[in-house]
Amino acid sequence: MLTILKDKKKFALLFFVMLLIDTFVKTNLPWPYRFISKPPTILLIVFYYYYNYSPSENRNFFWVMLALCSFFIADLLIINRANQVLLVSSFVVYTFAKIFLCFRFSHKSDFKVSRLIPFSIVIFVYTALLILYIHDGLGSYFIFALISYFISLLLCQFAYLRIEVVDRKSYLFVLSGVLCYMVSEGITIINTFKTDVLYQDFSIMFFYATGIYLIVHGMIIEKRIEPESYF
Repeated sequence: MLTILKDKKKFALLFFVMLLIDTFVKTNLPWPYRFISKPPTILLIVFYYYYNYSPSENRNFFWVMLALCSFFIADLLIINRANQVLLVSSFVVYTFAKIFLCFRFSHKSDFKVSRLIPFSIVIFVYTALLILYIHDGLGSYFIFALISYFISLLLCQFAYLRIEVVDRKSYLFVLSGVLCYMVSEGITIINTFKTDVLYQDFSIMFFYATGIYLIVHGMIIEKRIEPESYF
């Protein structure tokens, strides 16, 4: 098993096979069976990071493990999404997971404000339109949804700002992963508070799991570079 965790191609194959199994269980079997099929998927990601992270990233290791453990807990809580208490609790834990990733992606290097503005506008418009679309169904959850998506916006910006401090390959993996996660989050919140979405079960699981995988893989292969100073 350790050999597979160390081999990035073999791990990717194993991970997506487990994802397909979990998808089959979710769409064809009663929800309690997901307590068997879902945990291995996120645990694989946890072990993948644990056995492949760079020893020089000890401080960042702490934030990533907190984030992954939070994702694991939230994944278990959301299985029985018909229970409102568990559903809301899962969203809270997911929000903490995003905060931990924000700490992981933060850095002290200078950046071009002109480069950040267009990207921030696009993400803000997407978030605003989504909140407006589901506003009527949110009810008392409006403030919570606003806070959660504000954190998602920050996470996306932190991932985007890595462009000056890490190699291009790692940067693209992480940014693509964050965007996939936001797509999954958007479908989930529309399905929960507004209406059903075509292929929602598959889409939510695929974009969520793919997003987490891309983020973790991008951090594992990360190579730091010396950024230029703009001030």
